[in-house]
Amino acid sequence: MAEMSDYLENALLEATLRSTTFTAVGTPYVSLHTADPTDDGTGTEVSGGSYAREAGTFDAASGGVTQNSSAIEFNQATGNWGTITHFGIWDALTTGNMLYHSAFDASKVIETGDILKIDTGSLTVTLD
Repeated sequence: MAEMSDYLENALLEATLRSTTFTAVGTPYVSLHTADPTDDGTGTEVSGGSYAREAGTFDAASGGVTQNSSAIEFNQATGNWGTITHFGIWDALTTGNMLYHSAFDASKVIETGDILKIDTGSLTVTLD
């Protein structure tokens, strides 16, 4: 389950009810957070220690659900990233607009030398 960001909620309303163009996201990027990024995308994203958002690929949606179609593996941490509690999905590698966000089922402490990997099918986005 993931929540839509304020940006995406407004963009979809404008596109579906006001004929405003919405540009499809070419490559979605997954971010890691040590605090809830919230709908406005202001939560604490990991920084430093070789952290970078990673590109994700997703299955065709069915029944309002999609999931990552391949594993998402982050760089090996060259410094402590802290306790990862949440993820975000963005339309850009840096800055950009957050589309979705949610908490991981379990938090994970990432220290120097660790690699965080999200297995295929483990990151689910559901719209109700």
